[in-house]
Amino acid sequence: MIYRIIDAKKAGHKITVSCKLLGVSPSGYFAWKKRGCERRRVCRDKMALAHVRERFSLSGETYGAPRIWHDLQEDGIGTGRNRIARLMRENDLKAHQKRRFKKTTDSQHSGRIAPNL
Repeated sequence: MIYRIIDAKKAGHKITVSCKLLGVSPSGYFAWKKRGCERRRVCRDKMALAHVRERFSLSGETYGAPRIWHDLQEDGIGTGRNRIARLMRENDLKAHQKRRFKKTTDSQHSGRIAPNL
């Protein structure tokens, strides 16, 4: 947030002076500018979330964090299972397992009970 203020005011003030006034280092500002994101973790999370959403939709919304993590590991995308679980939780990506069909009535009655009169 501080770096955004410095970036907005760079036309009127020198960057080194603005950094001293706000109590940050000029090297930190330039690293932020080169990085393009506020934090490195945010950038990595955005990249991982794109892969997670792709895998989640390809699975028919049935894969949870462990299976998605395993698929990403096979593709060479190194990220932790806890990160994937956190991203899925924060973005409401919940695996929905389809229930098996269970027959509840026996219309043939196969002689076990009295005939249907």
